[in-house]
Amino acid sequence: MTTQKTVLHQISSRAWEHPADRAALNTLKKVPGLDKLLSMLFGATSERSLRLMYLASSVRVSDKQFVRVKLLFDEVCKTFDIEKRPEIYVSQSTILNAFAVGMDNPFIVLNSGLVERLDDEELTEVLGHELGHIMSGHMLYRTLFVILQKVSKSLVQLPVPNWIFSGVYYALQEWSRKSELSADRAGLLATQNPDVSLRVAMKLAGGNFEQMDVAAFLEQAEEYNKNDNAGDTVFKFLNIIGESHPFASTRALEIVNWVRSGDYDATLQGIYPRRTDAEKNASVWEDVKEASEGYANDFKDATESTRNAANASQFNDQFKQTAQNVSDKMDETTKKAKDFFDDFFKNKNA
Repeated sequence: MTTQKTVLHQISSRAWEHPADRAALNTLKKVPGLDKLLSMLFGATSERSLRLMYLASSVRVSDKQFVRVKLLFDEVCKTFDIEKRPEIYVSQSTILNAFAVGMDNPFIVLNSGLVERLDDEELTEVLGHELGHIMSGHMLYRTLFVILQKVSKSLVQLPVPNWIFSGVYYALQEWSRKSELSADRAGLLATQNPDVSLRVAMKLAGGNFEQMDVAAFLEQAEEYNKNDNAGDTVFKFLNIIGESHPFASTRALEIVNWVRSGDYDATLQGIYPRRTDAEKNASVWEDVKEASEGYANDFKDATESTRNAANASQFNDQFKQTAQNVSDKMDETTKKAKDFFDDFFKNKNA
Protein backbone atom coordinates (compact mmCIF):
# COMPACT_ATOMS: atom_id res chain seq x y z
CA MET A 1 0.00 0.00 0.00
CA THR A 2 0.96 3.66 -0.28
CA THR A 3 2.50 5.77 2.45
CA GLN A 4 0.38 8.08 4.62
CA LYS A 5 -0.76 11.18 2.73
CA THR A 6 -1.71 14.64 3.94
CA VAL A 7 -5.50 14.90 3.87
CA LEU A 8 -6.57 18.02 1.96
CA HIS A 9 -9.72 18.84 3.92
CA GLN A 10 -12.50 20.41 1.83
CA ILE A 11 -10.02 21.25 -0.94
CA SER A 12 -11.53 23.04 -3.93
CA SER A 13 -10.52 22.13 -7.46
CA ARG A 14 -9.36 25.74 -7.81
CA ALA A 15 -6.28 24.69 -5.87
CA TRP A 16 -4.86 22.87 -8.88
CA GLU A 17 -6.59 24.37 -11.90
CA HIS A 18 -4.75 26.27 -14.62
CA PRO A 19 -6.09 29.86 -14.95
CA ALA A 20 -7.36 29.30 -18.50
CA ASP A 21 -9.07 26.09 -17.43
CA ARG A 22 -10.64 27.83 -14.45
CA ALA A 23 -11.86 30.84 -16.41
CA ALA A 24 -13.61 28.75 -19.04
CA LEU A 25 -15.34 26.55 -16.50
CA ASN A 26 -16.41 29.41 -14.23
CA THR A 27 -17.80 31.30 -17.21
CA LEU A 28 -19.87 28.33 -18.32
CA LYS A 29 -21.25 27.93 -14.81
CA LYS A 30 -22.48 31.54 -15.00
CA VAL A 31 -24.55 30.95 -18.16
CA PRO A 32 -28.16 30.50 -16.96
CA GLY A 33 -29.55 27.06 -17.75
CA LEU A 34 -26.62 25.93 -19.90
CA ASP A 35 -25.60 23.10 -17.60
CA LYS A 36 -29.20 21.90 -17.36
CA LEU A 37 -29.65 22.02 -21.14
CA LEU A 38 -26.48 20.08 -21.83
CA SER A 39 -27.32 17.59 -19.12
CA MET A 40 -30.77 17.01 -20.63
CA LEU A 41 -29.46 16.63 -24.18
CA PHE A 42 -26.29 14.65 -23.57
CA GLY A 43 -26.22 13.60 -19.95
CA ALA A 44 -28.93 11.23 -18.80
CA THR A 45 -29.41 9.08 -21.90
CA SER A 46 -25.82 8.81 -23.13
CA GLU A 47 -24.45 8.49 -19.62
CA ARG A 48 -26.82 5.63 -18.82
CA SER A 49 -26.02 3.98 -22.15
CA LEU A 50 -22.28 4.18 -21.46
CA ARG A 51 -22.66 2.85 -17.95
CA LEU A 52 -24.71 -0.10 -19.21
CA MET A 53 -22.06 -0.81 -21.82
CA TYR A 54 -19.29 -0.94 -19.22
CA LEU A 55 -21.47 -2.97 -16.87
CA ALA A 56 -21.78 -5.52 -19.67
CA SER A 57 -18.27 -5.45 -21.14
CA SER A 58 -15.91 -4.50 -18.29
CA VAL A 59 -15.29 -5.27 -14.63
CA ARG A 60 -16.61 -2.99 -11.91
CA VAL A 61 -14.14 -2.33 -9.12
CA SER A 62 -15.46 -3.40 -5.72
CA ASP A 63 -14.55 -5.18 -2.49
CA LYS A 64 -14.46 -8.41 -4.51
CA GLN A 65 -13.07 -7.32 -7.89
CA PHE A 66 -9.79 -5.48 -8.48
CA VAL A 67 -9.50 -4.93 -4.75
CA ARG A 68 -6.09 -3.31 -5.19
CA VAL A 69 -7.64 -0.56 -7.31
CA LYS A 70 -10.48 -0.15 -4.84
CA LEU A 71 -8.14 0.30 -1.87
CA LEU A 72 -5.96 2.77 -3.75
CA PHE A 73 -8.99 4.81 -4.79
CA ASP A 74 -10.26 4.80 -1.21
CA GLU A 75 -7.00 6.48 -0.22
CA VAL A 76 -7.26 9.00 -3.07
CA CYS A 77 -10.80 9.97 -2.06
CA LYS A 78 -9.65 10.28 1.55
CA THR A 79 -6.82 12.58 0.48
CA PHE A 80 -9.24 14.81 -1.44
CA ASP A 81 -11.86 14.61 1.33
CA ILE A 82 -14.48 13.18 -1.03
CA GLU A 83 -17.43 11.16 0.26
CA LYS A 84 -19.33 10.46 -2.98
CA ARG A 85 -16.98 8.17 -4.88
CA PRO A 86 -17.35 7.62 -8.62
CA GLU A 87 -17.56 4.05 -9.85
CA ILE A 88 -14.49 2.56 -11.53
CA TYR A 89 -14.45 -0.02 -14.33
CA VAL A 90 -11.49 -1.97 -15.67
CA SER A 91 -11.64 -2.58 -19.43
CA GLN A 92 -9.54 -5.13 -21.31
CA SER A 93 -6.89 -3.29 -23.34
CA THR A 94 -3.10 -3.26 -23.48
CA ILE A 95 -3.05 0.49 -24.21
CA LEU A 96 -1.95 2.61 -21.24
CA ASN A 97 -5.01 4.80 -20.88
CA ALA A 98 -7.66 5.92 -18.43
CA PHE A 99 -10.55 8.35 -18.72
CA ALA A 100 -13.59 9.71 -16.93
CA VAL A 101 -16.99 9.78 -18.61
CA GLY A 102 -20.50 10.92 -17.73
CA MET A 103 -21.87 14.19 -16.42
CA ASP A 104 -24.48 13.72 -13.70
CA ASN A 105 -22.82 10.62 -12.28
CA PRO A 106 -19.39 10.37 -13.89
CA PHE A 107 -17.34 7.21 -13.61
CA ILE A 108 -13.74 6.23 -14.33
CA VAL A 109 -12.50 3.62 -16.79
CA LEU A 110 -9.03 2.09 -16.48
CA ASN A 111 -7.52 -0.03 -19.22
CA SER A 112 -6.25 -3.35 -17.89
CA GLY A 113 -2.77 -2.70 -19.31
CA LEU A 114 -2.52 0.37 -17.12
CA VAL A 115 -3.54 -1.54 -13.99
CA GLU A 116 -1.02 -4.29 -14.72
CA ARG A 117 1.97 -2.13 -15.63
CA LEU A 118 1.76 0.67 -13.06
CA ASP A 119 2.84 0.24 -9.47
CA ASP A 120 0.64 1.39 -6.57
CA GLU A 121 1.95 4.96 -6.47
CA GLU A 122 1.69 5.37 -10.24
CA LEU A 123 -1.85 4.03 -10.28
CA THR A 124 -2.67 6.41 -7.43
CA GLU A 125 -1.48 9.27 -9.64
CA VAL A 126 -3.76 8.18 -12.48
CA LEU A 127 -6.75 7.83 -10.15
CA GLY A 128 -6.07 11.29 -8.73
CA HIS A 129 -5.78 12.68 -12.26
CA GLU A 130 -9.18 11.31 -13.28
CA LEU A 131 -10.81 12.37 -10.01
CA GLY A 132 -9.35 15.82 -10.64
CA HIS A 133 -11.15 15.97 -14.00
CA ILE A 134 -14.42 15.10 -12.27
CA MET A 135 -14.00 17.53 -9.38
CA SER A 136 -13.15 20.32 -11.83
CA GLY A 137 -16.36 19.74 -13.79
CA HIS A 138 -14.53 18.94 -17.01
CA MET A 139 -17.21 16.50 -18.18
CA LEU A 140 -19.73 19.24 -18.95
CA TYR A 141 -17.26 21.45 -20.75
CA ARG A 142 -15.93 18.61 -22.85
CA THR A 143 -19.47 18.19 -24.14
CA LEU A 144 -19.54 21.80 -25.28
CA PHE A 145 -16.12 21.27 -26.86
CA VAL A 146 -17.52 18.41 -28.96
CA ILE A 147 -20.56 20.47 -30.00
CA LEU A 148 -18.47 23.40 -31.24
CA GLN A 149 -16.05 21.02 -32.93
CA LYS A 150 -18.91 19.69 -35.02
CA VAL A 151 -20.39 23.05 -36.01
CA SER A 152 -17.18 24.96 -36.78
CA LYS A 153 -17.17 26.14 -40.42
CA SER A 154 -13.77 27.76 -40.91
CA LEU A 155 -12.26 27.01 -44.33
CA VAL A 156 -8.48 27.05 -44.68
CA GLN A 157 -6.24 25.86 -47.51
CA LEU A 158 -3.60 24.13 -45.35
CA PRO A 159 -2.63 20.47 -44.84
CA VAL A 160 -4.69 20.31 -41.62
CA PRO A 161 -8.47 19.98 -41.03
CA ASN A 162 -10.35 23.09 -42.19
CA TRP A 163 -12.08 23.72 -38.87
CA ILE A 164 -8.80 23.79 -36.99
CA PHE A 165 -8.33 27.54 -37.26
CA SER A 166 -11.66 28.61 -35.84
CA GLY A 167 -10.86 31.09 -33.06
CA VAL A 168 -13.45 29.55 -30.78
CA TYR A 169 -12.29 26.04 -31.48
CA TYR A 170 -8.66 26.99 -30.90
CA ALA A 171 -9.57 28.47 -27.52
CA LEU A 172 -11.48 25.36 -26.51
CA GLN A 173 -8.77 23.03 -27.72
CA GLU A 174 -6.22 25.04 -25.78
CA TRP A 175 -8.49 24.68 -22.76
CA SER A 176 -8.60 20.91 -23.29
CA ARG A 177 -4.81 20.77 -23.10
CA LYS A 178 -4.77 23.04 -20.06
CA SER A 179 -7.37 20.83 -18.40
CA GLU A 180 -4.95 17.91 -18.66
CA LEU A 181 -2.27 19.98 -16.95
CA SER A 182 -4.76 20.78 -14.20
CA ALA A 183 -5.60 17.11 -13.77
CA ASP A 184 -1.88 16.26 -13.70
CA ARG A 185 -1.57 18.56 -10.70
CA ALA A 186 -4.43 16.71 -9.02
CA GLY A 187 -2.58 13.48 -9.72
CA LEU A 188 0.48 14.90 -7.99
CA LEU A 189 -1.58 15.92 -4.97
CA ALA A 190 -2.89 12.36 -4.81
CA THR A 191 0.60 10.84 -4.66
CA GLN A 192 2.33 13.79 -2.98
CA ASN A 193 5.50 12.64 -4.69
CA PRO A 194 6.70 14.51 -7.81
CA ASP A 195 8.92 11.59 -8.83
CA VAL A 196 5.82 9.44 -9.28
CA SER A 197 4.18 11.98 -11.60
CA LEU A 198 7.35 12.09 -13.68
CA ARG A 199 7.46 8.30 -13.89
CA VAL A 200 3.89 8.18 -15.15
CA ALA A 201 4.59 10.78 -17.85
CA MET A 202 7.70 8.88 -18.90
CA LYS A 203 5.89 5.55 -19.08
CA LEU A 204 3.21 7.15 -21.25
CA ALA A 205 5.96 8.42 -23.55
CA GLY A 206 8.30 5.44 -23.72
CA GLY A 207 6.81 2.51 -21.88
CA ASN A 208 9.86 0.95 -20.25
CA PHE A 209 10.87 3.23 -17.38
CA GLU A 210 13.94 1.10 -16.59
CA GLN A 211 15.43 2.23 -19.91
CA MET A 212 14.84 5.93 -19.21
CA ASP A 213 16.43 8.68 -17.13
CA VAL A 214 14.43 11.48 -15.47
CA ALA A 215 17.04 14.20 -15.99
CA ALA A 216 17.52 13.27 -19.65
CA PHE A 217 13.74 13.22 -20.22
CA LEU A 218 13.33 16.68 -18.71
CA GLU A 219 16.24 17.85 -20.85
CA GLN A 220 14.19 16.74 -23.88
CA ALA A 221 11.29 18.85 -22.68
CA GLU A 222 13.52 21.89 -22.14
CA GLU A 223 14.97 21.46 -25.63
CA TYR A 224 11.50 21.17 -27.18
CA ASN A 225 10.30 24.31 -25.42
CA LYS A 226 13.19 26.41 -26.68
CA ASN A 227 12.21 28.88 -29.37
CA ASP A 228 15.56 29.34 -31.10
CA ASN A 229 14.50 28.31 -34.59
CA ALA A 230 11.65 30.15 -36.29
CA GLY A 231 10.90 27.16 -38.47
CA ASP A 232 10.51 24.90 -35.45
CA THR A 233 7.62 27.03 -34.25
CA VAL A 234 5.69 26.18 -37.40
CA PHE A 235 6.27 22.48 -36.86
CA LYS A 236 5.32 22.72 -33.18
CA PHE A 237 2.13 24.56 -34.08
CA LEU A 238 1.16 21.93 -36.63
CA ASN A 239 2.14 19.12 -34.25
CA ILE A 240 -0.02 20.26 -31.35
CA ILE A 241 -2.97 21.90 -33.11
CA GLY A 242 -4.88 18.64 -33.52
CA GLU A 243 -4.11 17.29 -30.04
CA SER A 244 -6.45 17.32 -27.05
CA HIS A 245 -3.58 16.37 -24.70
CA PRO A 246 -0.19 18.02 -24.22
CA PHE A 247 2.85 15.94 -25.14
CA ALA A 248 4.26 13.76 -22.36
CA SER A 249 7.55 15.64 -21.99
CA THR A 250 5.67 18.93 -21.72
CA ARG A 251 3.45 17.48 -19.02
CA ALA A 252 6.48 16.34 -17.04
CA LEU A 253 8.08 19.77 -17.28
CA GLU A 254 4.84 21.48 -16.22
CA ILE A 255 4.76 19.35 -13.07
CA VAL A 256 8.33 20.35 -12.27
CA ASN A 257 7.49 24.01 -12.85
CA TRP A 258 4.44 23.81 -10.57
CA VAL A 259 6.56 22.33 -7.81
CA ARG A 260 9.22 25.00 -8.33
CA SER A 261 6.58 27.74 -8.11
CA GLY A 262 5.90 26.87 -4.48
CA ASP A 263 2.16 26.34 -5.00
CA TYR A 264 2.42 22.59 -4.56
CA ASP A 265 4.19 22.84 -1.19
CA ALA A 266 1.79 25.56 -0.07
CA THR A 267 -1.15 23.28 -0.84
CA LEU A 268 0.30 20.47 1.25
CA GLN A 269 0.75 22.97 4.07
CA GLY A 270 -2.97 23.75 3.99
CA ILE A 271 -2.84 26.99 2.00
CA TYR A 272 -5.56 26.38 -0.59
CA PRO A 273 -9.17 27.41 -1.36
CA ARG A 274 -11.87 25.34 0.33
CA ARG A 275 -15.01 24.04 -1.32
CA THR A 276 -17.06 26.00 1.22
CA ASP A 277 -15.75 29.41 0.11
CA ALA A 278 -14.17 28.90 -3.31
CA GLU A 279 -17.28 29.77 -5.32
CA LYS A 280 -18.08 32.77 -3.13
CA ASN A 281 -14.61 34.26 -3.40
CA ALA A 282 -13.81 33.25 -6.98
CA SER A 283 -13.26 36.18 -9.32
CA VAL A 284 -14.36 35.00 -12.73
CA TRP A 285 -13.25 38.15 -14.47
CA GLU A 286 -9.77 38.07 -12.97
CA ASP A 287 -9.44 34.54 -14.32
CA VAL A 288 -10.81 35.61 -17.70
CA LYS A 289 -8.33 38.46 -17.92
CA GLU A 290 -5.43 36.16 -17.05
CA ALA A 291 -6.60 33.51 -19.50
CA SER A 292 -7.19 36.00 -22.32
CA GLU A 293 -3.75 37.50 -21.83
CA GLY A 294 -2.26 34.02 -21.95
CA TYR A 295 -4.01 33.22 -25.22
CA ALA A 296 -2.91 36.57 -26.67
CA ASN A 297 0.72 35.96 -25.74
CA ASP A 298 0.61 32.45 -27.22
CA PHE A 299 -0.75 33.82 -30.49
CA LYS A 300 1.72 36.73 -30.53
CA ASP A 301 4.79 34.55 -29.99
CA ALA A 302 3.71 31.91 -32.49
CA THR A 303 2.68 34.47 -35.13
CA GLU A 304 5.97 36.37 -34.92
CA SER A 305 7.99 33.16 -35.21
CA THR A 306 6.04 31.86 -38.18
CA ARG A 307 6.34 35.21 -39.91
CA ASN A 308 10.11 35.05 -39.37
CA ALA A 309 10.12 31.54 -40.82
CA ALA A 310 8.28 32.75 -43.89
CA ASN A 311 11.01 35.33 -44.49
CA ALA A 312 14.00 33.14 -43.64
CA SER A 313 16.33 32.47 -46.54
CA GLN A 314 17.42 28.98 -45.43
CA PHE A 315 13.99 27.43 -46.09
CA ASN A 316 12.70 26.36 -49.47
CA ASP A 317 9.84 28.19 -51.18
CA GLN A 318 7.23 25.56 -50.39
CA PHE A 319 8.04 25.62 -46.68
CA LYS A 320 8.10 29.43 -46.61
CA GLN A 321 4.71 29.54 -48.32
CA THR A 322 3.28 27.15 -45.74
CA ALA A 323 4.76 29.26 -42.94
CA GLN A 324 3.26 32.39 -44.49
CA ASN A 325 -0.14 30.71 -44.74
CA VAL A 326 0.06 29.68 -41.10
CA SER A 327 1.13 33.19 -40.08
CA ASP A 328 -1.72 34.81 -42.03
CA LYS A 329 -4.24 32.41 -40.62
CA MET A 330 -2.97 32.89 -37.07
CA ASP A 331 -3.45 36.65 -37.48
CA GLU A 332 -7.01 35.94 -38.56
CA THR A 333 -7.48 33.48 -35.71
CA THR A 334 -6.19 36.00 -33.18
CA LYS A 335 -8.90 38.41 -34.26
CA LYS A 336 -11.55 35.69 -34.12
CA ALA A 337 -10.48 34.65 -30.65
CA LYS A 338 -10.45 38.26 -29.46
CA ASP A 339 -13.90 38.86 -30.94
CA PHE A 340 -15.13 35.66 -29.30
CA PHE A 341 -13.92 36.72 -25.85
CA ASP A 342 -15.17 40.29 -26.32
CA ASP A 343 -18.64 39.13 -27.39
CA PHE A 344 -18.85 36.46 -24.72
CA PHE A 345 -17.86 38.80 -21.91
CA LYS A 346 -19.39 42.06 -23.20
CA ASN A 347 -21.94 42.13 -20.36
CA LYS A 348 -19.22 42.18 -17.71
CA ASN A 349 -19.91 45.77 -16.69
CA ALA A 350 -23.58 45.82 -17.64
